[in-house]
Amino acid sequence: MLDFKLRPWNIDDLDSLVKYANNPNIGSNLSDGFPYPYTKESGLAFIEKAISQDPVNIMAIEIRGEASGGIGIHRQTDIFSMNAELGYWLAQTYWGNGIMTNAIIEMIKYGFEKFDIQRIFARPFGRNIGSQRVLEKAGFKLEAKFEKTIYKNGQYEDEWVYAVRRSN
Repeated sequence: MLDFKLRPWNIDDLDSLVKYANNPNIGSNLSDGFPYPYTKESGLAFIEKAISQDPVNIMAIEIRGEASGGIGIHRQTDIFSMNAELGYWLAQTYWGNGIMTNAIIEMIKYGFEKFDIQRIFARPFGRNIGSQRVLEKAGFKLEAKFEKTIYKNGQYEDEWVYAVRRSN
């Protein structure tokens, strides 16, 4: 497995963020909040948001000295306030190297240390087998499958809900 580290985003990451995020194979598996095409303006807005958080909840995945992906814990509100959603992506160049599984494991530990939450969940598309596998390898359990709840690029997609709990 390639070495990586999780660290806060910074403005110097803009070029590598745009280089790796501007990929339809990444954007097609994420919410519309992660646009394709991915522009410098999109990247700048994202980095400004990421660096404004305290405590930091969105990290860059650094590989070979450059930001090559991202992972974040997004605390929920109201009656869901003891939950946080995990979101993540990785440059396609590095898919299949075990990096994301280990990044998720690190982020779970960080999330439970930094935030008063009991559950971290992720919602991969039903067709995204790679994402489902990394979640399972990282200790997540499948909690639910919803048919055609996601509308992305003019098509309905299935939504799978995985979660890990503080007590696990």
